[in-house]
Amino acid sequence: MSRRVGFTLVELLVVVAIIGVLVALLLPAVQAARESARRATCKNRLHQIGIALHAYHDVHEELPVGCTEWRPWRGVDERQLAWSAFLLPQLEQQSLYDSLDLDLPFDHPVNAEAAATVLPMYLCPSASRGAELSSGRGPAHFGGMYGERITSPNSPPKGVMLIDQSTALREITDGTSHTIVVAEDTAFEDGQWINGRNLFDQAFAVNAAPGFENDIRSDHPGGAQAVFADGSVHFLADDLPLEVLAALCTRAGGEVIDE
Repeated sequence: MSRRVGFTLVELLVVVAIIGVLVALLLPAVQAARESARRATCKNRLHQIGIALHAYHDVHEELPVGCTEWRPWRGVDERQLAWSAFLLPQLEQQSLYDSLDLDLPFDHPVNAEAAATVLPMYLCPSASRGAELSSGRGPAHFGGMYGERITSPNSPPKGVMLIDQSTALREITDGTSHTIVVAEDTAFEDGQWINGRNLFDQAFAVNAAPGFENDIRSDHPGGAQAVFADGSVHFLADDLPLEVLAALCTRAGGEVIDE
């Protein structure tokens, strides 16, 4: 007489329970590994932007203007073009740059097709916004540093990326390794690489700004990344002291920053 060999119901439930526990233990590790890879990609893209900024400086002896003809100051027909549009040739996007008419506003119909191009170098792979177009234009998860208003009003602007004005590296007297030029703001819905609105003057701690603000924010756990004027990329922790963060956002504040 043959005898059947198999699992009893209790044994099967135990096996399923063990598998469930193993999956529960492994899933956070897998997610952490994926986030680590995404963060590394984000850092590499910011590093490429840092290299491009220096290449631009080598050609023009100054960094790109942060924004041309800021509309709130001038009017709705102004160009409001972003630093990230002027940097395209240094990011191996010469043909896209040539297809733009930079004598026209960022949202002019003539520039619409080119402006709808999604450029991975301006995106963080961890961003929940993803690569979705913003008002029909390619998104940008990185913004230029216009200054800070943590310690005092940002007037005159204290940052490196200015409106209608370029900054040379020699003007960054706080030191290029202590001065942020570009940082993450993945939550800014109007962030577009052609639109000069992708500037910010820091007003809150990292990842602490309300939704309507344009501030340093990311979808990385614990902080956000920024490229400094020397081309290096650093992770800014959520708990970075406000006075230190404010000092990093200025080009010539004269602050002393403990290494």
